[in-house]
Amino acid sequence: MKKRYLLKAGAVIVGAAWLSRNLIGKSGDMAASNNNFEINKTEEEWREILTPEQFNVLRKHGTERAGTSPLDKQYGKGIYACAACDLPLFTSDTKFDSHTGWPSFYAPIEGGIGTSTDKTLFMTRVEVHCHRCGGHLGHVFNDGPRPTGKRYCMNGAALKFVQG
Repeated sequence: MKKRYLLKAGAVIVGAAWLSRNLIGKSGDMAASNNNFEINKTEEEWREILTPEQFNVLRKHGTERAGTSPLDKQYGKGIYACAACDLPLFTSDTKFDSHTGWPSFYAPIEGGIGTSTDKTLFMTRVEVHCHRCGGHLGHVFNDGPRPTGKRYCMNGAALKFVQG
């Protein structure tokens, strides 16, 4: 009886997550809504220059698994740029260990990012995207350190680290 209940509950959770992501309040694929950005490419052009994981994160609003990005534990001096268009987004001076498994920053470089409302997974969050190409980077939360109190929780697959 308990096993059957767990299987049913698991199916309900997976189904609800799928519906939330694919039918309810979806913020839209970047490939379909990138006409307002400086850099516009077709889905095929993005696939040619991005790895499959980068494409999933940047263009399809995917999320990498927590703890899988080497950039989470990168603490050298440098710039974190968009993996799709090389626009500088964050500096190493604003990076901190959020213990979430994703690279986190308390402030972006001015003019580097844009935000929009993300209503997936039955909640409302603030999505962060690249200002130049519109690539999905992650989300921003109000539980970060001083001086901003913000936590820009970014997908490492959406970033490239440039030492310097």
